[in-house]
Amino acid sequence: MPAVATPVVTEEQILVLPTELFHQIGHFQGFSAELERYLPALLDDSQLSYRPRGAMEQDPSFKQLIPYCLFRHTDSGGVVRLFSYLRGKGGGEARLRAKRSVGVGGHISSVDAASFKGTGGASHHVYREGLERELAEEIVIDTPFRETCVGLINDDETDVGRVHIGVVHLFDVEQPNVASREDDLTDPQFLPVSEILDELEGYESWSQIAVRALFA
Repeated sequence: MPAVATPVVTEEQILVLPTELFHQIGHFQGFSAELERYLPALLDDSQLSYRPRGAMEQDPSFKQLIPYCLFRHTDSGGVVRLFSYLRGKGGGEARLRAKRSVGVGGHISSVDAASFKGTGGASHHVYREGLERELAEEIVIDTPFRETCVGLINDDETDVGRVHIGVVHLFDVEQPNVASREDDLTDPQFLPVSEILDELEGYESWSQIAVRALFA
């Protein structure tokens, strides 16, 4: 019998920047609202590259650029609620499983770059392409919204944080009509910010940082 060819699985190539660049701009721990200081440099085409995800998860000399999207709804009584979910046991970052989160997002990959046909300032467009792809894969937004980019997250105190940097986007939704599209996003619901603050130790570190910075 002829030999059966083994399918070649190509490893995901993700967008990264040198950690040294981040330190040159100005290292911070936690949350920074200085978007004009950081974003243009972090999205500089000449500084970014696509590298194998497996290697980058263990290499703190690079930071993986991650859009981190929060969804806020203020009800008729003035109660502010955030979309919250429990990370399941499926795919995604294993080190974050079984923790609650208020952030939706993921890696920017070479797949996103392939869909952009323009030249010059490509990374800004590729970043946006990746953000929208991640949201479409993970959730359903069935309500009008207003989006604002509000800051960045860096957390060098955890193994996950040391190899990532987050760009925080806040979506103000007219109705609390955001639902999970993935099995890994379980128990999705809009919870009062006061309740989330009371239970914050059960949330992943980026959620803790973002909620404290924006709502505490």
